[in-house]
Amino acid sequence: MLWKDEPKAQDFLHDLFIKLIEGPDRIDASRPFSTWIYSVAHNMCKNEYRKENFRKSANGNWTNGQHVEFMQSDLDQQDFQSQLEKLLSLADENDKGLFIMRYELELTISEIATIMEIPEGTVKSRLFYLKKKLAGMLKIFNPAIK
Repeated sequence: MLWKDEPKAQDFLHDLFIKLIEGPDRIDASRPFSTWIYSVAHNMCKNEYRKENFRKSANGNWTNGQHVEFMQSDLDQQDFQSQLEKLLSLADENDKGLFIMRYELELTISEIATIMEIPEGTVKSRLFYLKKKLAGMLKIFNPAIK
């Protein structure tokens, strides 16, 4: 969720455990620990996205609305993954986080709803529209999609 920047991710992991050590009273015992720690990590990432967007807009490098061009040669799994990563890098932080939590971390709808503090129906709806949007942008990999 941090632009595949491993050193930054390691720093965030370190900061996450510092939060845990410095404030054990912040843990909500009524929720599973994994849900709590994912919530904290998700919020840390959202804050970083906001900071990064501010930095980009201050530098005039805002990429919102940028279109990804697809190459029509060698349409294999590696190309698909590459194009999907490009699209996710341009997506807003909520869509990107939602996709990562569901399809990379394989969290349940209920866990995602708890982490994002939204109803399960909203999670399902957002996933539906996100998949539909991504399918449309990646239809070159499946010509049957119109």
